[in-house]
Amino acid sequence: MAEKSKVYFADFRCPSWRENLPQKLARLMMTAGFGEIDMEDKYVAVKMHFGEPGNLAYLRPNWAKAVADLVKSQGGKPFLTDCNTLYVGGRKNALDHIESAYVNGFTPYSTGCHVIIADGLKGTDEVCVPVEGGEYVKEAKIGRAVMDADVFVSLTHFKGHEQAGMGGALKNIGMGCGSRAGKMEQHNSGKPFVKEKKCIGCKACAKICAHGAPQFGPDGKASIDMDKCVGCGRCLAVCPKDAIDCLYDEAPTILNKKIAEYTKAVVDGRPCFHVSLVLDISPNCDCHGENDVPIAADVGMFASFDPVALDQACADAVLAQPVAPNSALTDVNCDCGTDYFKAAHPDTDWETCLEHAEKLGLGVRQYELVKI
Repeated sequence: MAEKSKVYFADFRCPSWRENLPQKLARLMMTAGFGEIDMEDKYVAVKMHFGEPGNLAYLRPNWAKAVADLVKSQGGKPFLTDCNTLYVGGRKNALDHIESAYVNGFTPYSTGCHVIIADGLKGTDEVCVPVEGGEYVKEAKIGRAVMDADVFVSLTHFKGHEQAGMGGALKNIGMGCGSRAGKMEQHNSGKPFVKEKKCIGCKACAKICAHGAPQFGPDGKASIDMDKCVGCGRCLAVCPKDAIDCLYDEAPTILNKKIAEYTKAVVDGRPCFHVSLVLDISPNCDCHGENDVPIAADVGMFASFDPVALDQACADAVLAQPVAPNSALTDVNCDCGTDYFKAAHPDTDWETCLEHAEKLGLGVRQYELVKI
């Protein structure tokens, strides 16, 4: 049997004036071994989600500041980062993405460090990273700034997810660090297509395509030759009218395996550390421009060098809570003792991600919970 990984836990109680929650998070991280990482003059990527405008469940900037300050205390150079979204919203390009981050409070003045969108202005600045042992992904398309960092830290808002089932550290890293083309590879089982009503015939897609896949009819509208298309997604990133889209039709099991394989591409070969905050446990991703009632009560903060054990510990902690009243779980008459994530989204399969990540050597699901 594999040796258990240590996952460190602290609740949200601060009954006296001696310590506040950011200080408690810093103490948790240092107890978990964060100070053992050599950060002197190193670039440290802090991967998190800045929240889609309109969403209020995302992590407050105060949490990011606690992590950034701790990195700086260890001699590191932190920056907050995420990659552009595949869908059309407030974070599909770097300018809108940074604006959304600032509007939601993630300014250099509130967090103590800068925001860098890892895959660049249009989501095309990526590094193709080999995935050792990858079953579905041989080369992951990862945002360049993530791969340029010397140290990688994930700061995750643990929650439900409408496609992956659960939005934990693996989801934050694997899907979150994928460029727009990388996200398409994970979400889509096929290739992109053109919404002709939106197409203006600018031929930006043809200029970026190395395979001659975009074709143009007598009306100047684009279509994609599926025999020539390799599914790289670059046309999707450069289209000025969002006329190119994908189907988001990957099977839940395969989607979760791809997330695990993208995570492996990100974390292999450098120091990594992972923090998950289990609060405001919304049923859906923070990519939504809204958020529903939490499905369970706030639990606490978790930290580990092992993202697989961390996700398992967070999931177990949520599933041990009573069902929150007037939530998505009460809508489906969910009882305690059932899988809340599958109850909220019956077609999802979150455990597959953890199982596949363990198979890839990212960590183990067996853990020892150390309370501080």
